Amino acid sequence: MDFQGRTAIVTGAARGIGFEIARRLAQGGATVVLVDVAEEALAEAAKGLGADPDRVLSFVVDVTDEEAVERLVDAVVEKTGRLDILVNNAGITRDDLLLRMTQEQWDAVMAVNLKGTFLMTKHACRPMLRQRSGRIVNLASVSGLVGNPGQANYSASKAGVVGFTKTVARELAGKKICCNAVAPGFIDTEMTRVLPEKAKQRALGAIPLGRMGTAEEIAAAVCFLASDDASYITGQVLAVDGGMAT
Repeated sequence: MDFQGRTAIVTGAARGIGFEIARRLAQGGATVVLVDVAEEALAEAAKGLGADPDRVLSFVVDVTDEEAVERLVDAVVEKTGRLDILVNNAGITRDDLLLRMTQEQWDAVMAVNLKGTFLMTKHACRPMLRQRSGRIVNLASVSGLVGNPGQANYSASKAGVVGFTKTVARELAGKKICCNAVAPGFIDTEMTRVLPEKAKQRALGAIPLGRMGTAEEIAAAVCFLASDDASYITGQVLAVDGGMAT
């Protein structure tokens, strides 16, 4: 896919799915802005993209901090002159059963997964509106589509991302800005590798294709929605989950 001349921000880009999305965008020729709170991992990710250093920027930013988010977007536009793609990938889990879940666990997940998506979109869409073009791709989850025991906070946050995506799509369509979401199922990342073996086997039993997905498969879906090939798609949620939500 051709992303020459475009600038893309990817949050949660230091590792896993976010890194693969950034790598694929860079391969397509985009100037890629890596955003994360993990400073050392972010520096390694920037080196690991294998892209022209002039087309790679990195910022340590907490997406729940509105002032920091606004400064980030301003800095990117000042440096590159534009902003074409936003991928809201930053997310965390704080799993527990409902009766044991604390307010702190609930609030932390809502802050990063939902509030962070809101703040990044709010400020990133401003230069897109001036350009009258743009692509926003939010990372939802199969857990936000069908629910998952032990993830009331995570599932609620990702269901919120789905509703947010559909509303933003309607608000921005008149300015030729498309907003969609990708809902991954169980993907082989650091987040899932720490699960107990019983939990992994239970998850695999719920996947019709019989395997976990890869970060590369999620990145492919995200980059399709960020590309010109998806110019007539907005307000949609693409489940990349091996059939779990079918």
